[in-house]
Amino acid sequence: MDPTRNPSRAARRERLVGRLATLGPGLGYLTVLMLVPLALVLGYSLFHRGRFGGIVYEASADNFTRVADGLYLGVIWTSVKLAGITTLLALLLGYPTAYLIAQLPSGLRTVALVLVVLPFWTNFLIRTYAWIILLNSEGVINRALTAIGIIERPLELLYTQSAVVGGLLYAYLPLMVLPLYSAIERLDPQLREASANLGARPARTFWSVTLPLTLPGMLTGCIFVFVPSLGNFVIPELLGGGRTVMVGNLIRDQFLKARDWPFGSTLALVVIALLVLLLMAQAWAARRLTDGRNHA
Repeated sequence: MDPTRNPSRAARRERLVGRLATLGPGLGYLTVLMLVPLALVLGYSLFHRGRFGGIVYEASADNFTRVADGLYLGVIWTSVKLAGITTLLALLLGYPTAYLIAQLPSGLRTVALVLVVLPFWTNFLIRTYAWIILLNSEGVINRALTAIGIIERPLELLYTQSAVVGGLLYAYLPLMVLPLYSAIERLDPQLREASANLGARPARTFWSVTLPLTLPGMLTGCIFVFVPSLGNFVIPELLGGGRTVMVGNLIRDQFLKARDWPFGSTLALVVIALLVLLLMAQAWAARRLTDGRNHA
């Protein structure tokens, strides 16, 4: 059949080819680097470890039952707690920072944003080791406090949960500042002017106008901080000194030390499930905010 006699069909075919050509590289990337590894992890979780390591390809649900053990649930809870504290502190520090940057003249904004992302230009491990130098008993902080007479003995700052939270906060704070800055910078200044003209004080304007309109940016920043904090294993290892075990450390140990790939895969699936639920909650909240704004 001559395609020229059916132009609509030929046009649909051309659009389909164009979409495949456009989406093909991205879909291929997602398939190879996300869907295939996820399928492997899911497949490994259904088997069990051999006597001397390796995988015994016999279907079993023991790994999922094992995750419910109090020991592993405690590690998952500790990870969620520390990631949540880190996210809350990042929000409390990041919002004022982003707000102040958005109020700067355009030339200074660029400088401030460069300073925010500047730590990313340094290797992650080097930045983490720098915290060890700062926090150890003979480090800069303890020496400074001793020199000015505030303390007599060095404080135990390193190898604590507080050190882990501090390291995570330092590592991921820019991921909170940037989406918040983007949300605040896009605000229409006339809305705040209208609020002031109606007699609202600056604090009332912030709580009634600025904060609600920047909630999507806050949700995005919280996701950007919480997700990598939950799965991080370098900072708990170096700054926690093995005393603070997070789920990232547990998964790494199952793969590299215990050689229990099936159970490590199961733990990874649990983390993925938590993150999917979190993303779904964020999408639901963002949709509710958008719908409420449209109805208003």
